[in-house]
Amino acid sequence: MLTIVILTKNEQVNLPGCLAAIPERYPIVIVDSGSTDDTVAIANSRGCRVYTNPWPGFAEQRNFAIRQWDISTPWILFVDADEIYPQSFYDWFESGTTDTDSIDVLMVPSILYLRGKRLNHAPGYPIYHPRLVRRETTSFVRNHTGHGEAVINTCRIGYSAIPYEHYFYHGEIIEWMHKHVDKAAQEVQLKPTTGAVMTTRGRLSVLLGRSWIRIIARFLYHFVFRGGFLDGVAGLEFALMFTWYEATIYLQAKAGIQAR
Repeated sequence: MLTIVILTKNEQVNLPGCLAAIPERYPIVIVDSGSTDDTVAIANSRGCRVYTNPWPGFAEQRNFAIRQWDISTPWILFVDADEIYPQSFYDWFESGTTDTDSIDVLMVPSILYLRGKRLNHAPGYPIYHPRLVRRETTSFVRNHTGHGEAVINTCRIGYSAIPYEHYFYHGEIIEWMHKHVDKAAQEVQLKPTTGAVMTTRGRLSVLLGRSWIRIIARFLYHFVFRGGFLDGVAGLEFALMFTWYEATIYLQAKAGIQAR
């Protein structure tokens, strides 16, 4: 009924924990975009099927996985290497009480962990992602940010009450900043993709545009309005990281305007 797909590149730190949380009865497909560490060896040791495809973006890489001929199960669960799904999610899927006949895509909420500490407030929950998809009827497109993904709006959407754990940051701040400078460059121009399902957050982001006010608003949203201060130092760190990210987008947008 279900195949697990994991997109990887240099995930030797995260992948063992991710694989350990997946029940052994499920086939696992790894789509690797050029790892130079032990990622592929770890995947092979677990018996995963491994494909290699140069990184084209999240949407395109997920579509590449969906198109693989040896995935025959009707459902695919996309799990990133730094994510862990609880046993209760798999129990729910297999329980027979799920109403999966009426949906093509299940939006699954995430709980974020910073340096291993659960953030209960700062990110602003719920944060939904299209993760469980019907193979024959689902395809992905780039979302309004240019680097994220969305599903096409012909898909029937459902929402899960069971979140997965996302261990998105372990303290590698320089690496994180380098990656997000590139992401910020893609977010300078927010352009909704025709035919894509948009989240409420996405619509609000496009509506706000690229004003400098977003920088201040980003900090206030995470640390004050969503109660990030209740997460202590980790909540402050999260708010500062994404305020920096918002400022990076603004400065790149401003530099682009001045260069014209």
